Amino acid sequence: MTMTPEQSIITIIAVVLGTIMTRFLPFIIFPASKTAPRYIKYLGKVLPSAVIGLLVIYSLKDVSFFSGSHGLPEIIAILSIIILYIWKKNTLACIVIGTLVYMALVQFVFVS
Repeated sequence: MTMTPEQSIITIIAVVLGTIMTRFLPFIIFPASKTAPRYIKYLGKVLPSAVIGLLVIYSLKDVSFFSGSHGLPEIIAILSIIILYIWKKNTLACIVIGTLVYMALVQFVFVS
C-alpha cells in the first residue's frame, strides 16, 4: 500500500509538528525563570537510571547463556563498560567503546 502525495505531505507535517512540540513544550511549560515542581525534579533524577536499566534488560532478553557463545560477548562488553565508567566517568566514551568491544567480539572472536 503506497501513500498518495497528499498523505505523504500530511505525514511529514505531522512528524515535524510532533518533533517540534516535544522539543519545545517542556521549555514552555517549565521556563528557566520558574522553579520546577518537585515531581519533575524527582523524575529528572530517577528516569535516566530507569531508562538505562530498561535498555540493559532489553539488550540481554534474547541472549542464550546455555548455547552458542553463552553470552560471553555481552558479558565482556558490559564488564568493559563498567570498568571504563568507574575509571573515567565518561558516559559517551562508555557507549562508544562498549559498542566497539561488543562488535569486535561478535565479528572477530565469537564468529558463528
